[in-house]
Amino acid sequence: MRTLRVMTLKVVGAGVGRTGTHSLKLGLERLLGGSCYHMLELLPRPEQVPVWHQAIVGEPVDWDALFEGFVAAVDWPTAAVWHEIHAAFPDALVLLSVRDSPQAWWNSFSETILQVIGKGPGSENDAWFAMVDEMLRRFSPAGFDADSAMAAYEAHNQAVRNAVPAGQLVEWRPRDGWGPLCAGLGVPEPAEDFPHVNTTEEFRAMTGLTAGG
Repeated sequence: MRTLRVMTLKVVGAGVGRTGTHSLKLGLERLLGGSCYHMLELLPRPEQVPVWHQAIVGEPVDWDALFEGFVAAVDWPTAAVWHEIHAAFPDALVLLSVRDSPQAWWNSFSETILQVIGKGPGSENDAWFAMVDEMLRRFSPAGFDADSAMAAYEAHNQAVRNAVPAGQLVEWRPRDGWGPLCAGLGVPEPAEDFPHVNTTEEFRAMTGLTAGG
């Protein structure tokens, strides 16, 4: 017999990495009073990597089990299969985080995530790299030169806009702060400033990338 959910996702993030998703994680946790899934939550849970790989290649996943204890999910790999996740949590708000332009996104992505992937796997994270490689190849089948990646980014965002009813979609840029999130969730804006974290420089320092790449 299927057990009742202890929690259910209230927000499904469709925005890809380097669109302010770490800041969103902190902001949503403040607004919703619960944990928000993010790539940072996957890194200490290696047993979930094969589950995400299953989802990315189109195999069924028990989303209730994967998101147990979470009230929201943002960032990759969630954004790669946001549609499937939203089908499992149809009452959730879909949150599309974007940058001011495709070029702004590419500038950040190419200096952070793309360089981490370019370093290749170590023996302890082969499965994670395999999952991310599959995810990124599906995101941008034409490759990761600037033009192809920016076209993939724009196509992804437009596909989200086309698929989600206007009343259930919130589009958000990092400079927007609390406003669109609070309006979409129907909650008051906190008095404190919106958290802005994980700049390109902070990401590079965290992942051991050198100043020159």
